[in-house]
Amino acid sequence: MPTTDTANAWLRINQPNHHAHCRLFCLPYAGGAASIYRTWHQHLPAEIEVWAVQLPGRENRIRENPFTNAADLVQALLPNILPYLDKPFALFGHSMGALIAYELAHALSQQGYSPTHLLVSGRRAPFLPDAEPPLHTLPTIDLFLSAVQQRYNNLPAVIFADAELRDLFAPLLRADFTLVEIYQYRERAPLPCPIVAFGGDADPQVTEDELRAWQQLTQSNFALHLLPGGHFYLNEQRAQLFALVVAALGYTGKPRKFWLPKQ
Repeated sequence: MPTTDTANAWLRINQPNHHAHCRLFCLPYAGGAASIYRTWHQHLPAEIEVWAVQLPGRENRIRENPFTNAADLVQALLPNILPYLDKPFALFGHSMGALIAYELAHALSQQGYSPTHLLVSGRRAPFLPDAEPPLHTLPTIDLFLSAVQQRYNNLPAVIFADAELRDLFAPLLRADFTLVEIYQYRERAPLPCPIVAFGGDADPQVTEDELRAWQQLTQSNFALHLLPGGHFYLNEQRAQLFALVVAALGYTGKPRKFWLPKQ
């Protein structure tokens, strides 16, 4: 069962490792939860401790209202993550999670904590406009879910077969899409940490150029990796993704010295 060091509902960790060199905080895509990352610790070296962010409205937090505004979400998350930044840390997010991770990186930097790396996946750079019409405003659950399935083809069949499950899941998914689709980019100084962007080479939602545009948001190094697959390439290309994440964080199989951000 997932555990935490405290009763902090925002963070879940399956295998605590107090000797780890860094923490990797992972944020989910729209409709997703901390369980997306439940097995990541099995595929990453012990030096990297995996912490999954559990957003309100899903799994053990299903009775809580999900956020529809990225800035509000980050401000609520901040005091819950700050106590765990006593060692170097990196952020990973896929799709919606990449957007939240970017905003979180800025908020933490303002507090004096810069991630060692920002790892973004399956999401265009946040200053680029969305070329597709919004989905969160569609008037009925059926229209909304059908449009999401047509665009991303990732909803399980049970969502459409089970009316009770559909009615439970749809408000969360609509809230997540609202958060993404009403997001307003604010121009700020580029982040001090390196940014590594990942994407599927056949993703119809995110082009290579849109991923490469993340380079403008860092003062440091940038890397782009395209893996075989579509928007949810990370479900099929885990081994390759894990290898790239390990390489990005600089793991060499030997203890590595990290530097904490200046306070």
